[in-house]
Amino acid sequence: MTSDMRKLPTGFGRLWTAQTISSLGDGVSHAALPLLAVTLTRDPMALAVITAASTLPWLLFGVLGGALVDRWDRRRTMWIMDAARASLLVIPAAAAALDVLSIPLLAAVAFLLCLGGLFFDTAATAYLPDLLGRDPALLERANSRLRGAQTAASGFAGPPAGSALLALGRAVPLLADAVSFALSALLVRSLPAVARPVPQVRESLLRQARAGASYVFRDTLLLGLALRPAVGNIAFLAVETVLVLFAHDRLGIDTYGFGLLLTAQATGGLLGAGIASFLGRRLGTGTALTCTAAAEGLAILGLAAAPNPYVAGFALAVCGAGMGATMVLGPSLRQAIVPAHLMGRVASTSRMLAMCAAPFGAFLGGWLATAYDVRTPLFTAAALLLAMTAVTATMTSNRRVEAALREASDRRTPAENSPARVTESAVHA
Repeated sequence: MTSDMRKLPTGFGRLWTAQTISSLGDGVSHAALPLLAVTLTRDPMALAVITAASTLPWLLFGVLGGALVDRWDRRRTMWIMDAARASLLVIPAAAAALDVLSIPLLAAVAFLLCLGGLFFDTAATAYLPDLLGRDPALLERANSRLRGAQTAASGFAGPPAGSALLALGRAVPLLADAVSFALSALLVRSLPAVARPVPQVRESLLRQARAGASYVFRDTLLLGLALRPAVGNIAFLAVETVLVLFAHDRLGIDTYGFGLLLTAQATGGLLGAGIASFLGRRLGTGTALTCTAAAEGLAILGLAAAPNPYVAGFALAVCGAGMGATMVLGPSLRQAIVPAHLMGRVASTSRMLAMCAAPFGAFLGGWLATAYDVRTPLFTAAALLLAMTAVTATMTSNRRVEAALREASDRRTPAENSPARVTESAVHA
């Protein structure tokens, strides 16, 4: 039976459900947090502090986090991180209810939520290829479903819900996100255990972290896959930092309308995730990635020049489609070609490059908006995205992708090529 016809294992359904529930809560917070911050300050640089804090842990702990995940049980890491984030969100919810919420508190919570997300995302990225036997076609199908559900929940349903829940009270959307993390933790805890790679000779944590980083920087294809989101995050965070001000001040969008604007981007993301596999088959993964990068840059350029909310919503939908397809094709390719024992470190190194760029993008957006106006960060972001497209096109070409897949297939053992190498024992661990 071909990989296109094989069914995804039962454990994937539980993982999909857990991430969908958690993503719905994230979507609620994604709309509510900037709106909460705007009630406290109108200073773009203060808003940039919160945005930067939500990415800073990747700069400080990204590579080390990947090395730790490669040592730890990946499923256990996921449910513990979700439980911790559920508990953490009670603090700002209480502060909002007591009317003592502040920018420093929001920044601190954003930092700790991101730290938990660092370990969860790295562990989930490493867990999925073990669950699916590192099969490229199954990984694309699984990532497409995960990305589609995440986009629908966090972008399509969550933001309007966040705006509506905020009207009921400042603590309500935060508590909703906490509940979503708690439910996700319970589901992840019930996932099957997977066969882990045979441990290598014990080395120091720093040496293992360096080995993972070196693997990325020595491989042109992996480096190109890492540079795409790194440059992209500079651009997207510059836009995200000022988007609420741009929507309010230049487009005349109210609080509920801002949630709908985010929904437009999510709608495009859902479409992009759904057609990612088709684009990969029709154009080749490398060419598809180049096309989606170009679409993102042109869409942000359209957003910057948008004369009304309708054009802005369409531009964000196109940008979302490019991002949605990229977030399926890129990670699926990485999961298929990276050896199992390095997966956590390679994933965290790649994510660290992206997330380390994000604080710079956030402060760049805040500074440009302060020094010039709220459109300037958008024009700058578009220029960065289009330049990145030209630079990485040859690094992630179809020729390089095909060669890497052949090499990965040659080095895998028959056991590693079998999907769902899982046991239902020790699910209580």
